[in-house]
Amino acid sequence: MKLSDFDFDLPERLIATRPANPRTSARLLLAEGDRISDRHVFDLVDIFCPGDRLVLNNTKVIPARLTGHRHRGDAVAKVEITLLEPAAAGGWRALAKPLRKLALGEEVVFSPALSAHVAEKSETDLRLEFNLSGDDFDAALAEAGAMPLPPYIAAKRAPDAQDKTDYQTVFARHAGAVAAPTASLHFDEALLRALVAKGVTLTEVTLHVGAGTFLPVKVEDVTTHRMHAEWGRVTQSAADEINATKAAGGRVIPVGTTALRLIESAARSGRVEPWEGPTDIFIYPGFDFRVTDALMTNFHLPKSTLMMLVSALMGKDRIDRIYAHAIAQGYRFFSYGDSSLLVPRA
Repeated sequence: MKLSDFDFDLPERLIATRPANPRTSARLLLAEGDRISDRHVFDLVDIFCPGDRLVLNNTKVIPARLTGHRHRGDAVAKVEITLLEPAAAGGWRALAKPLRKLALGEEVVFSPALSAHVAEKSETDLRLEFNLSGDDFDAALAEAGAMPLPPYIAAKRAPDAQDKTDYQTVFARHAGAVAAPTASLHFDEALLRALVAKGVTLTEVTLHVGAGTFLPVKVEDVTTHRMHAEWGRVTQSAADEINATKAAGGRVIPVGTTALRLIESAARSGRVEPWEGPTDIFIYPGFDFRVTDALMTNFHLPKSTLMMLVSALMGKDRIDRIYAHAIAQGYRFFSYGDSSLLVPRA
């Protein structure tokens, strides 16, 4: 399997920089086996069946982009920070621009309430220790920070206040992600209520999506690629719910690749077990899916690990046809784009 096998040409005009409004009006490509049809997200009420179980990632995106200043005497310099993840030693691992000009121990001021000092530094990133913690830190970060839009959106426009709503799911509960579980952005409260009324059940899990989700694959032999790790949790009750659905013959349908990667990490024994900790599971063609029966997901970057994941689920030839159809029909791509529902067996 070569990296080039997962490449395709995507017209620039199909990269979405704003989401559909309302959320459920986004288009939905429904692929059931070899059959493709063009629908909308609000059609999920008709598509899903009683007894289906949706698995939702309830992580909450933090406003991880910060702009601050460092002071050296009368000299003031701008510093751009992107938080990556909480550090084991305390504080946060972060990217900085310009990294090389920041010194150990130096303070960066982001707002009258929020500042941090450089506790550690490497050639690629640093560790920041902030002046606040807990709820005080969350409140100050919400005020000073901006949403960490993906690079392909940030290159086209700066994040703004609207992104704090648009780039967050309606069921976000546990703060810690620096990227959204974007398939879930298509749901609103009314759609969730309608699905439950039909007999579709919902299970929540947590996977804090990291910035590594945007890292390119740099090896030509994709089987040698090493995935970044992300922290996740599957509770005992969530595991029991998913296993009960499987035992009853219902379908388990993760919403988004993050939810899929987490439940498949927790199901290597053949059934879902409680899980808490990091996962670096890498799913590519040949993977043995233990619990996933279908997947709702957006359209992914060429040559990405997510293209490999959907190819593993549907088969490479099918995914090629699905993406050719999406491009020909003008579907909008990536985080703020349209969605698909991939069902391997019709």
